[in-house]
Amino acid sequence: MSNIQQALKERILVLDGAMGTMLQAYKFTEEDFRGERFKDYPTPLQGNNDLLSITQPEAIKTIHAKYFEVGADIVETNTFSGTTIAMADYQMEDLVYELNYQSAKIAKEVADAFTAKEPHKPRFVAGSIGPTNRTASMSPDVNDPGYRAVTFDELRIAYKQQIEALVDGGVDLLLVETVFDTLNAKAALFAIEEVKDERSIDIPTMLSGTITDASGRTLSGQTAEAFLISVSHIPLLSVGFNCALGANLLQPHLEAIANKTDFAISAHPNAGLPNAFGEYDETPEEMGEQIEAYLKKNLINIIGGCCGTSPEHIKVIADIAAKYKPREFIIPKEAGIL
Repeated sequence: MSNIQQALKERILVLDGAMGTMLQAYKFTEEDFRGERFKDYPTPLQGNNDLLSITQPEAIKTIHAKYFEVGADIVETNTFSGTTIAMADYQMEDLVYELNYQSAKIAKEVADAFTAKEPHKPRFVAGSIGPTNRTASMSPDVNDPGYRAVTFDELRIAYKQQIEALVDGGVDLLLVETVFDTLNAKAALFAIEEVKDERSIDIPTMLSGTITDASGRTLSGQTAEAFLISVSHIPLLSVGFNCALGANLLQPHLEAIANKTDFAISAHPNAGLPNAFGEYDETPEEMGEQIEAYLKKNLINIIGGCCGTSPEHIKVIADIAAKYKPREFIIPKEAGIL
């Protein structure tokens, strides 16, 4: 049993909050994103947050440390867009390995430092694997419903490059998150199983979908229960939801899956819904009160925050989570997928 599986049996684990929200506070300019190394790069780079692991590593380190300081057990690597598919927007496909490797290395250094200080509370790093900016299930062209902007195999190859770099950088687990298209997620999960098989390793995998609106479905049309069923053949550490909704709106979808799976359940909702300016107003106390409702109903094993959440939110969540026992779950055996 891995350390994180043991920890999950003992307590509710706390995931970090938003990386993007924290980076916005730095107000990095185009020059800051470029740094010395990319000062003459031919495309605009501002907004490429993953690149900051190379050009502004101290900021990334500081953000990870702030989340650990307030009680997070797991931080996510700064790699949400770390595939060749997503990096094509910046013409940085060739940097994918380095971006993921450096992001993992930075996060692991901070985690190890906190674990050394508090051996009773080991800290973990989750390799963040985002959904990419393309969808394999739907056409982006309303005039050509049969068209696809990406194939399953293209996604599998891109995800595999990212996963290999994250593993080389030292992550403790992999988090396929913000899944709006289950076919994209299946390409990532297939790539994970490939890497595990080729390297003879068993790295725990978290999977987190996103319910995009009040219909209670993912963008590709699945209900929470259908999403769970379609991925349950993979030996996952946890399944759950993040982003898109605030904690109170996410609760019914967690209830829909919690009694239908033996996997651990995770959630990292937004700090409410965005206001007219795209900002999140929900206070740590308001969010904490809503999340406590999850815990009272015994829905959760891993809890954290997504868009709009800060260390202040995670501190409140961690303090509340410490009062409750984790939901019971079964550690999956290797399923021999390949």
